[in-house]
Amino acid sequence: MLSDPLPKRYIEVCIATQTLDLIEDSAVIHSYPVSTAKNGAGEQMGSECTPRGWHKIRAKIGADQPLNSVFIGRRTTGEIYTPELSQENPDRDWILTRILWLGGLEARVNRYGEVDSAWRYIYIHGCPDHLMQGKPESHGCIRMHNADVLDLFNQINIGEYVWLHI
Repeated sequence: MLSDPLPKRYIEVCIATQTLDLIEDSAVIHSYPVSTAKNGAGEQMGSECTPRGWHKIRAKIGADQPLNSVFIGRRTTGEIYTPELSQENPDRDWILTRILWLGGLEARVNRYGEVDSAWRYIYIHGCPDHLMQGKPESHGCIRMHNADVLDLFNQINIGEYVWLHI
């Protein structure tokens, strides 16, 4: 749990409404649709659930890469996502454009051991835009439209707070 008062600026992800809001001075300054985990909320390693609680942006990955750049293991592959590339790789969990890697802040909730969000590789990232259908479909991460994740990436800094809740 984050101690009061709330940070002046933070990202809020609501699993129930599938929205991500950038909040500053208690006001929503940007709101984006997202897709969280198909398996719902949960913190356990291997669950493919979206973790809850307070996090920080631990790394920003992909600055200066083109829109729809493909990432595997947090590294660009040099590929640009296309429907044809998708057909060639039908089982790939597409991570595109930018990655905001999350680190949990709450011991035994989303940090350390079998619930550590960073070691679960939980990100906010772009995905093929046609997969953004307003419902939970990810493997635990927070998926966004590519233009939206680029916009968010350009507005935030490493260390900013993220609150994930139902």
